[in-house]
Amino acid sequence: MRLTNFPALAAAAIMSVSVAQADDRSDWPSDLTVGTASQGGVYFVYGNGLASFISEELGINASGEVTGGPVQNVTLLQMQEHDIGLVTMGPMFEAWDGESELAPGLPHTDVRALFPMYETPFQGIALCNQNINSIGDLAGKRVSVGPAGGTPGTYWPRILEALDIEANTSFAGAADAAGQLQDGLIDAFVFAAGLPIAAFSQISAEADACTFSFSDDEHAAVLEAFPEVSDFTIPAGTYSGQEEDQNSVAMWNFAVVHADMPESLAYEITKLVMENNERMMQIHAAAAATLPENFTNNSFLPFHPGSVRWFEENGFEIDPDLQG
Repeated sequence: MRLTNFPALAAAAIMSVSVAQADDRSDWPSDLTVGTASQGGVYFVYGNGLASFISEELGINASGEVTGGPVQNVTLLQMQEHDIGLVTMGPMFEAWDGESELAPGLPHTDVRALFPMYETPFQGIALCNQNINSIGDLAGKRVSVGPAGGTPGTYWPRILEALDIEANTSFAGAADAAGQLQDGLIDAFVFAAGLPIAAFSQISAEADACTFSFSDDEHAAVLEAFPEVSDFTIPAGTYSGQEEDQNSVAMWNFAVVHADMPESLAYEITKLVMENNERMMQIHAAAAATLPENFTNNSFLPFHPGSVRWFEENGFEIDPDLQG
């Protein structure tokens, strides 16, 4: 009797599991948008690759969207116009406190951390005939600082001001700034993105270009003036013609979501990324730092409950004050 009923019981159990899984995904969206940044930057590559990975593995029609970068991504997420945003933690902290340049006075407290991405170092590039060897050489030069609303477009003007450097700055996406530099419309292009920056690699391959960063004194001054950045070294050989290490500063990047994202979806996206680093590195080399242990580089933004569940299941203890 028991043997006779076993197939039916097994089928019922399988059906029960299937129904549970179906219910678990019943509140998932049919499509999902990832806010990236301008073409030619790492966010654009990383975000579109992440969207494709989610589509392949989770069965959601996910896509990346060009934006002005982190400042805009945070607000788009807060307003629930995007589902995932890529952000650096400096602009994220300002938005959290209601000090976003895009939406001043609006605390972006519905945003939650999902997983760590990588560090964003600050660096510049110019044609070698400009003889620009450090940030101080930008005085009086025509300088693109990246797109308005992005991390570089927000922080480079502040850095130049802190160093008392007067330059003629302009805003442009990475691909556009690269073209302007090669056409002689600007003298230098300063940016911030994971390494290697695609636009810098392209310029280095196509023109006699030299990358540059901070002198020792400038480096120390920036670290003192901006507590939200950390010390960073851009290794020699990152770009063609870069023969020496360069002083830099960097901010950490995180993928963030709205607090209302279904917990099971946040869990599955976190699981997908955190457990497949080799696949993420196929998207971009910067994903070498997209590792679970780097969750500690977020000190203020609550993690989504779905993200918390994955981290704690895998032995990572998240501060109760950062569980949202």
